[in-house]
Amino acid sequence: MPLLEPKPQALRPAATTGAAPDRVPDRRAAGTPEPLRGDLLALLGPDKVLHTVSDLVRYASDASPYRFVPQVVVLAEDVDDISAVFSYAHGKGRNVVFRAAGTSLNGQAQGEDILVDVRRHWTGIEVLDDGARARIRPGTTVLRANAALARHGRLLGPDPASAIACTLGGVVANNSSGMTAGTTRNSYRTLSSVTVVLPSGTLVDTADPDADAELARAEPALCAGLLALKSEIEADAELVARIRAKYEIKNTNGYRLDAFLDGATPVEILRGLMVGSEGTLGFIAETVFDTLPLDRYTTSALLFFPTLRAAAAAVPGFNAAGARAVELMDGNTLRASVRVPGVPADWAELPKETTALLVEFRAPDEPAQEAYEAAAARVLEGLELVAPVASVTNAFTRDAGAIGGYWRARKAFVTAVGGSRPAGTTLITEDFAVPPSRLADACAALLELQARHGFDAAVAGHAAHGNLHFLLAFDAAKPADVARYAAFMDEFCRMAVRRFDGSLKAEHATGRNIAPFLELEWGPRATELMWRIKETVDPHGILAPRVLLDRDPEAHLRGLKTIPGVEAVADPCIECGFCEPTCPSKDLTTTPRQRIVLRREMMRQPPGSPVTDELLASYGYAAVDTCAGDSTCALACPVGIDTGAMMRDFRHRRHSRREEWAAAQCALHFRAVERSARLAVAAGDRIGDRLLSSVTRAARRAVRPDLVPEWLPQIPGAAARTLPRTRKTGAVAVYYPACVNRIFGGPAGYRGPSLPEAVVAVSRRAGRPVWIPPDVTGTCCATIWHSKGYDDGNRIMANRIVEAAWGWTAGGRLPLIVDASSCTLGLARDVVPYLTPDNRALHAELTVVDSVVWAAEELLPHLEILRTVGSAVLHPACAMRHLGDEAQLRTVAEACAREVVVPDDVGCCAFAGDRGMLHRELTESATAKEAAEVTAREFAVHVSANRMCEVGMDHATGGRGYRSVLMELERATRPC
Repeated sequence: MPLLEPKPQALRPAATTGAAPDRVPDRRAAGTPEPLRGDLLALLGPDKVLHTVSDLVRYASDASPYRFVPQVVVLAEDVDDISAVFSYAHGKGRNVVFRAAGTSLNGQAQGEDILVDVRRHWTGIEVLDDGARARIRPGTTVLRANAALARHGRLLGPDPASAIACTLGGVVANNSSGMTAGTTRNSYRTLSSVTVVLPSGTLVDTADPDADAELARAEPALCAGLLALKSEIEADAELVARIRAKYEIKNTNGYRLDAFLDGATPVEILRGLMVGSEGTLGFIAETVFDTLPLDRYTTSALLFFPTLRAAAAAVPGFNAAGARAVELMDGNTLRASVRVPGVPADWAELPKETTALLVEFRAPDEPAQEAYEAAAARVLEGLELVAPVASVTNAFTRDAGAIGGYWRARKAFVTAVGGSRPAGTTLITEDFAVPPSRLADACAALLELQARHGFDAAVAGHAAHGNLHFLLAFDAAKPADVARYAAFMDEFCRMAVRRFDGSLKAEHATGRNIAPFLELEWGPRATELMWRIKETVDPHGILAPRVLLDRDPEAHLRGLKTIPGVEAVADPCIECGFCEPTCPSKDLTTTPRQRIVLRREMMRQPPGSPVTDELLASYGYAAVDTCAGDSTCALACPVGIDTGAMMRDFRHRRHSRREEWAAAQCALHFRAVERSARLAVAAGDRIGDRLLSSVTRAARRAVRPDLVPEWLPQIPGAAARTLPRTRKTGAVAVYYPACVNRIFGGPAGYRGPSLPEAVVAVSRRAGRPVWIPPDVTGTCCATIWHSKGYDDGNRIMANRIVEAAWGWTAGGRLPLIVDASSCTLGLARDVVPYLTPDNRALHAELTVVDSVVWAAEELLPHLEILRTVGSAVLHPACAMRHLGDEAQLRTVAEACAREVVVPDDVGCCAFAGDRGMLHRELTESATAKEAAEVTAREFAVHVSANRMCEVGMDHATGGRGYRSVLMELERATRPC
């Protein structure tokens, strides 16, 4: 064991409330039982089977109020793996559930036996016919697919609010639609073809001209059964009329019975049935979508009404005017949205009765946009609008920033309202649809019902389509609360069906919460047909039992999850999963959601629990050590939960007093540390990569992998011993070369000026000279200590650098230019909590500017571009996302290159200072997709704006020579 291995007990919860009713029992501490574990390891291999209790717990939660712990998790890589699992399940009498993004709201992504992850190895999109169609794998997010289609002026029809995280497999399996899809742009209407693995293992590509003939040979009983059901349905005129009527409004409850009316052959019927089937009829291995035009001319307004009924009454007018989206938010929703970054703070003061409509028109060109705006103006003339707080404008706008803010507030409905729920309560999200003409009555009835059952009333939805969403928060550990929820659901379902003839599920699919009420909506005849569909396609019942069909009238009360309190920063989490796509460790260890899920399980356990012991044994590496700490999860989370901050705190908790003392000494004597580091890097050039790698690996084994970096071949040589000479007199800004740029030089083979020389040169050329203080050596932005959780060292360096910067900038009169984006972020924001009161006052007077922003806004207007390269690929560092200066990076790059590309799969490189040297596997996993995209073609230059990110991308791409975009700007403007 290494000398300084951290003790897992340092992260043991200080106190728990006792055994929660849904805690993982002690007998599950060993993970997957035999013979299941051994069977699947032999069948698939160790890389495809997750079997520890930590693995099972982190896959046991999704965005729903349910929690079912699987027996095992399979990481399927291809259809052969899927077929093998199906065959095993059939032979052993087991069942299988698929999980992709885990954003489903009613437990569809949870199983109690074999759970198959179909996200990790199932991403990819192929644009067809110049964007008219797209072949998309099921683990691809909607956002990623639309990014590829946008270059062709196209997009997908379905547009769920969870597009940042939800995947196309889940979108089809649930027939998710979203703000604009309605009944004409959803998956059922825009899915051209689908490739399915049936429960028998048969592979069906519905686009294959021979698919019906091949299916008839392979599955004669299935084909006969489907055609028999079709004949039976078509022979019942009353049933046909009922089916057509049910799908005139949004409806995802039960199987798509209209597939038997719309499809003429078994394969065509299967294509329709797979939409909304929730993984109960087969595995969706590939989709081909017909895409839609991306109408780029957008006009939107957020209109405020005195009452919900007044807002609902305005909806038909906007629909008639051609609005693409009409979204409703009631007063409670609006007030809760103030938690979302960018939402006006005065929304918190809105009267409870206030209701808003987000109305949007999209057009292919400006004349069409002007026509829509004229139509919208005519509708506005007859409306009674209110402006109860100062930020309300009630005006249509083309401003992209304002429109983006409106949509952030709307899309955060579940997470913003859910994040403000009482601590310890479970959140249930439901949606239903009524004829749009009944929208106002349905809203009023729903709010009255929520209030009568003691729930906070909140409603939002796709008003244009009569589709409403609501939330319920209750404590699943309290039987009285569960009974209150059960009583509400019984009355709600009767109201929605009998009073409004509505759909109990409009776009979230049936799920565990509505399965018991399926017959209430469809009646016994249609419901029995759905059971027969299941028996025809999946005769052995191996797929997703109890997810869509369940005869237990209380099935929706089974498996409700408790929400024990955890660290304050993570306690509001509703486990929605929006954070997962951005997480660098998602394909290696755990995601932010899973880190919180595992922590909550520890809190469910009583003292002395063997389950807690096992979770803690793996949590250090899987959660804490392999968190890059980049906090991009906070940007993706609608309520800003920063799981990276929680992991940094956990790192601090694991430190011994000796470690904290040593880190503080490094801060106190950083001048010597910096010089030693530069000399070590210089020595590395002479010693050679192979020997250094061997030595550092041995040291890591002896001391601790999370303390000793591993030498990598892509580590650049040392920086020059001295910085460029500059003059204080006449300088318009202070230039602070980050310590990484004082220690490390440029990429191997680069012969141009260093980054500090480039910044000084281009600033001088633009007539904006900068001054480098002579005493910058020995100072740092404190990110080194901050990222590792060394609070004492962080405090020392944070205060030192702010005091120094205040002096260098003449009390803040000059801007401070920083040449590494992570250091800019550290100096601008991260140091603040560690400052003394006096130094916080000094910091408030500083203007910290990233060098990319300096170049784009202050230098470029005064520079002459003398030469450009053909192409440049950018890696925007994650700190740039926090700072909001990705656009400036692109601006500078576009001045230097005729073609600028940001990879579709760009993300955090996870090098995170030196974390990529502490855990190289983290960077290799995080950059795999981006690196594949970058290395698939040639680029003239590879640029970023953070030295260690550049090193990380060099490591990922085999030494492509990433460097700062400022160095390229210097080359582009250098006189001959």
